[in-house]
Amino acid sequence: MPTDIARIPPTEAPDLSPGRRLALEHLYGGFGTDDVDLVDLALTADWQDIPSMPGQAAGPAGIKPIFRLFRQAFPDLTVEIVEVLTGPDRAAVRLMATGTHLGPLFGVPASGRRVSLAIHEFHRFEGERIAVTHHMEDLFGLFRQIGAWPAMEGAAA
Repeated sequence: MPTDIARIPPTEAPDLSPGRRLALEHLYGGFGTDDVDLVDLALTADWQDIPSMPGQAAGPAGIKPIFRLFRQAFPDLTVEIVEVLTGPDRAAVRLMATGTHLGPLFGVPASGRRVSLAIHEFHRFEGERIAVTHHMEDLFGLFRQIGAWPAMEGAAA
């Protein structure tokens, strides 16, 4: 297993079980490294990704091509777990992903620009694995940073 996967800061989520903590770290390790198979250690076989991308397969197999797509677009991608809030069978996670846009992303050619992507995810656990993830990424901000989103008149840059 890679040693450079995203780790939950020790001060975050002290009530999160070790298994659930590891599931979150494996999920984000699969996103932030070349080892997408880490998601198999994090997600249930029938994991739900809400909203899913058009054509995304169900379960852990469905997220792997998406993670690979991001790694191809941002080969130096790093993922920082910024904050984790927990409930009895839930965790809300705030992440920051950063990288340099060196490959195509959804038809947008490489810009060479360094970008940051804010991600907010809400997970429900079954046992020690993640069964459902609701997520929201700042894709408007990402596309603005790579020059693929027009600036709105009067909007701050």
